[in-house]
Amino acid sequence: MNPVEIKDLPGLVGTEVGVSDWLLVDQDRVNKFADATGDHQWIHVDVERATREIGGPIAHGYLTLSLIPHLSAGMLPVKGVTRGINYGSDKVRFTNMVRVGKRVRLRQKLIGAEPKAGGMQLKNECTIEIEGEDKPACVAETMSIVYGG
Repeated sequence: MNPVEIKDLPGLVGTEVGVSDWLLVDQDRVNKFADATGDHQWIHVDVERATREIGGPIAHGYLTLSLIPHLSAGMLPVKGVTRGINYGSDKVRFTNMVRVGKRVRLRQKLIGAEPKAGGMQLKNECTIEIEGEDKPACVAETMSIVYGG
């Protein structure tokens, strides 16, 4: 997508702003997330047990959610932005497991753009898809505010 002006963002509401490249969710990423969050549940980090009991380890739901900023980088370039902040999330749902070794990507749609606090509040519908599967891993509405100079 070509760069847009902040003032033009409301006109893009309802538009799919991009689809990311595929990203591999490997065991190293899962282990690092477990270390960062303290969530070492066996379904994520005990490869042998997870393989035996559930067919293999799965990524943390919050790891999947946390990939949104990385996967959405550059998807909706906005001219003149001096800073952007994460404002929160609505309606986060983990609708499918991401098995370690699978690839995911983000499909993002702008569903809201309103002036707020001297900037523009953006609301995006973020769908994290799993390669080769019909059901997505996560569907979330994320909010951010961008400010121009």
